[in-house]
Amino acid sequence: MSYATNAFNIFITVFAALFPIVNPLGGAPIFLNFVRRCSPATREQLARSVAVYGFLLLLGSLMVGAQVLLFFGISLPVLRVAGGAVVTAVGWTMLHQGDEPSDRTDSEELDDSRARNQAFYPLTLPLTVGPGSIATTIALAASHQPTWRVDLIQSLSSLIGAVAGLVVIAMTVYFAFREAATIERVLGKNGTSVLVRLFAFILFAIGVQIMWLGLHDLLASVPRG
Repeated sequence: MSYATNAFNIFITVFAALFPIVNPLGGAPIFLNFVRRCSPATREQLARSVAVYGFLLLLGSLMVGAQVLLFFGISLPVLRVAGGAVVTAVGWTMLHQGDEPSDRTDSEELDDSRARNQAFYPLTLPLTVGPGSIATTIALAASHQPTWRVDLIQSLSSLIGAVAGLVVIAMTVYFAFREAATIERVLGKNGTSVLVRLFAFILFAIGVQIMWLGLHDLLASVPRG
């Protein structure tokens, strides 16, 4: 396998794993509920800030995730079970929530004077990049950790592919949040609700898959008499 092919494969893996969890299209209506009273310039600045903060959070998880696992003595299968449980819980909650949460967030709308102070929390963490995204990124980093000791150039190509995947995720967050009003106008209330439910179901399925991978590895490690 060439280094370019390896980088591309890692890019696809990272993007495919994180896009449904970060869910920029599903998060855009939620973001819009918070910033509806803000000016267009402030909305664009907030979208840029959330994208940058989200990228830095995921990049930090990617770079130090495996070291955190080693420090706390947490194995990859256990992380997958825990991270999958978080992702499953988030997806289940989103899948079964009614329309009432939208009314609740309307009372929490931000204006220009307060919005910039809340770009990181709660707009980035946990609304955009939450525990599920961080846990998945750490799991991806840990699963590719051994390559650093085998081939330095291949490891660098893997890192380039992973970072490229995070950059594209951040870009989709920026464009989706910046055009949140347009997305809502095109889809309408019903279309937006369907989109959110669809991504919630995908998120729930991804959480179950991550949990199953962890449970499979844990069960395989149990001694058989």
